Amino acid sequence: MTALATDGPLVEAAGLAKFFKTPMGLLHAVDGVDLQVARGRTLGVVGESGCGKSTLGRLLLRLIEPSAGRVLFRGEDLTTFSRRRLRHARRRLQIIFQDPYSSLNPRMSVGELIAEPLIVHRLGGSAADRGRRVSRLMDLVGLADRLVNAYPHELDGGRRQRVGIARALSLEPEFLVLDEPVSALDVSIQAQILNLLMDLQEELSLTYVFITHNLAVVRHISDEIAVMYLGRCVERAPAKELFSRPTHPYAQALLDAVPRPRLRRGEPKKPVIRGELTSPIDPPPGCRFAARCPRRVPECSADPPQIEISPGHFCACPPAAASPPKNLRQP
Repeated sequence: MTALATDGPLVEAAGLAKFFKTPMGLLHAVDGVDLQVARGRTLGVVGESGCGKSTLGRLLLRLIEPSAGRVLFRGEDLTTFSRRRLRHARRRLQIIFQDPYSSLNPRMSVGELIAEPLIVHRLGGSAADRGRRVSRLMDLVGLADRLVNAYPHELDGGRRQRVGIARALSLEPEFLVLDEPVSALDVSIQAQILNLLMDLQEELSLTYVFITHNLAVVRHISDEIAVMYLGRCVERAPAKELFSRPTHPYAQALLDAVPRPRLRRGEPKKPVIRGELTSPIDPPPGCRFAARCPRRVPECSADPPQIEISPGHFCACPPAAASPPKNLRQP
């Protein structure tokens, strides 16, 4: 985690939503998400597959148009930007994709891939100037100069992802969405890329939204963590507090699912979440987790508000927030 000083939120989402039309109705991929990302910090977004993490990341960059809500960057609403103004703003807003191979053009060399954003935005000066800038970027992300003419299929996964990182950094952004950037890599390579991302954040004063389903990874890199379930943010807290005192029943179940060695016989087994998932297509009002929650009460049939149970710790579960767990635990 970074120790950079912050001076307020760089990115904010207010009531952010995205609905997709399907033959069966509206699919609520993201539904009323509120969050803030402090300047120079990392917000981790976790949840099971299909919860809306990647859609949220693309909404924050306006790569897809929101159905409702606002996205504020430096206090300005990106959803109101014209195409020309948004194109200019994209220099400060970048994304690193999950698959480092499919996100790169196989017909372009490493040097051409890194230089492409500079050409598109008409930056970098002459071809010689761009070449020197590409060389500096390759050095910054740990790519040898001899790879400048190599093609993506000639590189391993870690080097491909370094090319993707260099492309994202070529326009000198302030805010990056990292959409599961290490999930397709070997464990040893994951550690290298994570350390690189953290070093770059400290060196370049970057702000991250780190999307993942790997709880060990998100704990290592994040300052704050948001837990999503079926399009909604059910809990948001500082990373250390979320792992030591999860409050929402889904967040607790998510952490309980982390494999741990059982050192003694007779240790109690962790409870298993039972019940059917609520359909994200035209879902009924109320808590999306209520059908599977062992602590549901009649109040769960109404849309739960976000309750601040301690400074910076928000939970969308009134029954759980009223009596948070007292025992601290470390996974």
